[in-house]
Amino acid sequence: MTSATPLRLVTHAELVEAHTTDRQLSVSARLEAELSDGRALVLLDDRGWAESVVGGAAVRDHLTVESVEETARTVVGPDEPYGDQTQEEAADAHWAALAGILARQGVDIAPAALAGLPHPVVLGERLRAWAGF
Repeated sequence: MTSATPLRLVTHAELVEAHTTDRQLSVSARLEAELSDGRALVLLDDRGWAESVVGGAAVRDHLTVESVEETARTVVGPDEPYGDQTQEEAADAHWAALAGILARQGVDIAPAALAGLPHPVVLGERLRAWAGF
């Protein structure tokens, strides 16, 4: 195991241009752990979301930086409970899985400690430009 420790989680949100129009927004979300040695390790790179509107308004008319940041944090988890799982069990499983990803990359952290890290969201240049942020 490395002596590097996770300092924070960062979600990078970026526009998926091929699936975005005035009436539909598509965003990819990648969750990383930033370490004390300067590295950033990818924890999840298969998340994202889409938003659409009906009627005359454009999607960007309803977006705020805060709403995009909140959605980005939501889509990288913890997920909603599945089956008989409680919300707490789903959260515990999520943080344990992420800690396991880090452990396989040589970084040791308890799931509860990982859950307590700061978690900013970085909006990509294409998303900021498209949304007018």
